[in-house]
This record gives sequence, C-alpha cells and structure tokens, in this order.
Amino acid sequence: MSKVWFVTGSSRGLGREFVEAALSRGDKVAATARTTESFAELVTEYGDALLPLQMDVTDKAAVDQSVQRAHEHFGRLDVIVNNAGFAQIGAIEELSEQELRDQLETNLFGAVWVVKAALPYLREQGSGNIIQLSSAAGLIAMPLGGAYHASKWALEGLNEALAQEVAEFGIKVTIVEPGGFATRKGKNPDPLANDHMAQPSPAYDDLRKRLGAIAGKQPAGDPAAAAQALLKIVDSDNPPLRILFGLGFYPMIQQAYADRLKTWSDWQDLSLEAQGNLQVTSSEGR
Repeated sequence: MSKVWFVTGSSRGLGREFVEAALSRGDKVAATARTTESFAELVTEYGDALLPLQMDVTDKAAVDQSVQRAHEHFGRLDVIVNNAGFAQIGAIEELSEQELRDQLETNLFGAVWVVKAALPYLREQGSGNIIQLSSAAGLIAMPLGGAYHASKWALEGLNEALAQEVAEFGIKVTIVEPGGFATRKGKNPDPLANDHMAQPSPAYDDLRKRLGAIAGKQPAGDPAAAAQALLKIVDSDNPPLRILFGLGFYPMIQQAYADRLKTWSDWQDLSLEAQGNLQVTSSEGR
C-alpha cells in the first residue's frame, strides 16, 4: 500500500531526493518549501500525487494549516520528514543573539511545530513514522559550529523522548544523522562555504584557517542513495531510533564516545565524592 509523506525543506538537497524517491515508487507526497516554483517539473510528471505547499517552518500557524491541508488532500499521513534547516557558522563569541535565535527557531522549533501538528492525525490512525534529520553534528561538536550543534543536540534529546512517548500509539521515530552529502551540484560539501556566517572576529582567524584547510575533506555521500536508504527505514517493522547516513564521521563519533566513557571512569572517584553522605529518606507514612 502506498504511503503519504509530509516533507519539509524539500525544494533541494536531501529533501528533494526524499520526495522524488517516494513519488517514483508510487507514494504520495506533500512537499513543503519557502517557495514552490521548483516543484513544477514534478507536478507535471506526478500530478495529484504531489501536493506542493509554500511553508516556512518558523511560522507555527502556517505549519498547522499545511499539515491539515495535506491530511485533507490525501486522507491520511504516514511519514513525517523534518528535513528543513540550515547551519549557522561562527565562534560562540562571534554569534549575535538574533543569529542564535534564528538557528533554533528553524532547526528546533520548526521541527517541534511540525510534530505537534501531525501527531493528532498519527495517533488517531494508530500508525506513522516520524523521521528527524539530525546530523553527525548532533553527536559530536567542532569549533565554529556551536549554534548548529546546539540545535541538533537539542533535536536528538527531544526526539528520543518523543519516541518513548508515542510508541504506545503505534508511531515510530527515527533520527537520521547524515555526514556530508554532495547536494551542491555534486560537490563535496564544505561546511565553511555557507550563507549563514557570523561577523568574523580577528581573534578566530587562525582557527578559521586551520579548519578551512581540512573542511570538506570527508568523503561525500550520494543523496540518491540516502533517499533509497530512507525508504527502507519507513518500510521496516522495527526501524532504528538512530541511524548514521554515510560513514565519513563514524570513526570520529566512535572516538568521541570512547573518550566520554573514559573521562567518566577516570573521574569516578570525584563523582562519588560529589554525591556526599547526605541520606535522603522517604516521607511516606509521615
């Protein structure tokens, strides 16, 4: 049976690949973007199977209306893909308050608005998949990416809690953590080649140069292959809570987790000391 998708940030990049992969196998898609002109060819090819929706995920009212319209148009919703987002680049000291708020408004709150709008429909039908696009940046952190990391780490925790809250309703949650994908006309993505750059401070020029020398050196993944992998996730009876897309960052992630465990172990004596000797007793029966 064909599925009905609701995909945010789908005008280009991985989002566009997800939309095309779903349509090509006979599924139906409500595809959202800030502008819908880029969907003209797909509408010609797939007709009513594609519902283009102009939507900014930071506009909660627009999100509510778009999700409602998609459900009314197709009669159900099966796969919710939170893909919309961007990466704000800059050292913590360089970030303006507005830049940090804009990052969180789009990457974090935008995803929350979509989930909250879709959940009543998924609960009522007793099924559904929520796919959250996170990032390898939701698992490890690097200089100049503090705002982006903050948004993705927040999404990781939020969706892990969500998965436990909605499991009893038959709803499955998967956090997809891509590495670098060649979404810019086949080019290896360079995280420092970005439209969202904080005003640079000379204090961090040397750091920028060092990072620039290694930026974009990870092997780029194929977006079309990522889309096919996503199809297997939404078709699975037991999809993973988390999955890496691409293996470029896997060794770094393994090392980061090993280092955390070692640090906690090395400092366990002080951790126990911090516990103190305070005895907490139950108030029951008093």
